[in-house]
Amino acid sequence: MARSKYRTAPLATEKLPSGLPFIVGNEAAERLSYYGMKALLPVFLTSYLMTAAGTDDQMTRTEMISLVSLFGAGVYVFPILGAIIADAVLGKYLTIMSLSMVYVAGHACLALMDMPQAALEATMGPRGWLYLGLILIAIGSGGIKPCVTAHVGDQFGKTNAHLLERVYAWFYFSINFGSFFAYAFLPEVMRSLGPGWAFGIPGIAMAVATLVFWLGRRRYAHVQPRGMEFVRESFTGEGLNALLRLLPIYVFVAIFWSLYDQSATTWVDQSRSMDRTVMGIYLHPDSIGMVNPLLIMIFIPIFAYVIYPGIQKIWKLTAIRKIGLGFVLTAFAFAVSALAEHEITNAREAFAERISEVQSEGKADLVNTAVLMREGEVKVGDKTYTIPDKRPELASMIDKFLQEGEQADLPAIDLAKCGILLTTDGVSDEADWPSVWWTLFAYVLLTAGEVMVSITCLEFSYTQAPRAMKSFIMGLYLLSVSLGNVITWGVNQVTMDAEGNSSLEGATYYWFFTGLMVVAGIVYACIAPFFKTRTYMQEEQPAEAA
Repeated sequence: MARSKYRTAPLATEKLPSGLPFIVGNEAAERLSYYGMKALLPVFLTSYLMTAAGTDDQMTRTEMISLVSLFGAGVYVFPILGAIIADAVLGKYLTIMSLSMVYVAGHACLALMDMPQAALEATMGPRGWLYLGLILIAIGSGGIKPCVTAHVGDQFGKTNAHLLERVYAWFYFSINFGSFFAYAFLPEVMRSLGPGWAFGIPGIAMAVATLVFWLGRRRYAHVQPRGMEFVRESFTGEGLNALLRLLPIYVFVAIFWSLYDQSATTWVDQSRSMDRTVMGIYLHPDSIGMVNPLLIMIFIPIFAYVIYPGIQKIWKLTAIRKIGLGFVLTAFAFAVSALAEHEITNAREAFAERISEVQSEGKADLVNTAVLMREGEVKVGDKTYTIPDKRPELASMIDKFLQEGEQADLPAIDLAKCGILLTTDGVSDEADWPSVWWTLFAYVLLTAGEVMVSITCLEFSYTQAPRAMKSFIMGLYLLSVSLGNVITWGVNQVTMDAEGNSSLEGATYYWFFTGLMVVAGIVYACIAPFFKTRTYMQEEQPAEAA
């Protein structure tokens, strides 16, 4: 093995490692990149996706959830590949640098979905660039995830190991700092400048992240890859024992991720049937997700300095117990979303009753209602009606009906999904949707659960992994995220009908996942007392060797 030109072990010091600002800065920019793209996907797929010829090609809600979940599963499968490359072949630093280039290329492909129509027709078309971009992002983003997280831990030795838990909390803070700005600004970029700019900016952010990481290269401890010794140490002796100790925990954590990641899909779609005015501020559906990273940044210091110390005074709060409490909070969060869906169903049924008479009398102006859903604005007589969030999939539903039957035959309950009906008299009637405060409360519970599960698992996975397999164990943990997305994808695929909609309608869908989390939490609580733990940290070198 060639001798490294960089320091290969953490320094024996009680101070924070000098390379941390570069790693944290890289993570903030990379997360802005990833979550910026992810924030755009649900609304883009259901409202903006076109064919190469410029006609509508939007997906249904169930199709969108399936694709985003499958993409999420891919993102969290590739950590295993990245971890093996890092621990056995290239080392963490070179693996991160190499796969970051793939990551940037993926964002470029998504930006190309907005190229001129003639160029799209001559190439793969929007869906072709979409799928290629998502594949490259899954490889790049997934591949570097375990390496960056383990690289943080590699900067610490036994002397300053007591700082690691707090550093991982602030590392997670940087993740959500980037995520918050992605959700806050990029959806508006897509509405104002189009998908090309909206997907291009995350690519620029990822390029900046790569540059920041490279600038800190001489300040890092570059733990060397172990070659074939990695394989031997990982699947025999203590390495195998560590795997057997951690895998059962990760199976339960996968259920948490199945629910958590739907906050970016099902909750976003659910919010489209809500009154989203909060204290005079109108929230777009694709901006709802910014509540989660904002709460994370608020909760991290509160949990670290208030809640955890308070609980410790009356009950020993181990990592295993933190994870279990996180499961409970997540189940409550999805129960709130189920109750919100009940309110939406009631509002939809009440609206259907109001408009059924208008519709049966032939006074429903479905043509202009469809235009309003597709364009966001329409003029009827001397009045102009505007909605801030277009719903082209609902416009397509009305268009299909107008081509096939009489107006009176379109079920009022289907039409009620639009939330607004224009009449031939030039007036409108709107549904009385429940407040988005339901979703915001659910986010409070979910985010508290995330602090207790996700941050804890990062630090726990690193400390419980033998020295030779830090990235690999981190990759296994991230595989639990993939498994969670596979569960979501599987449920939506199995329940999808010929029209692309799920048979788990309304609140039933949310209660199903709530029940899944409750069952997982009960089983976890029964076997958690039997989990064994053991801490491993990297060997140090004298501080004067820096």
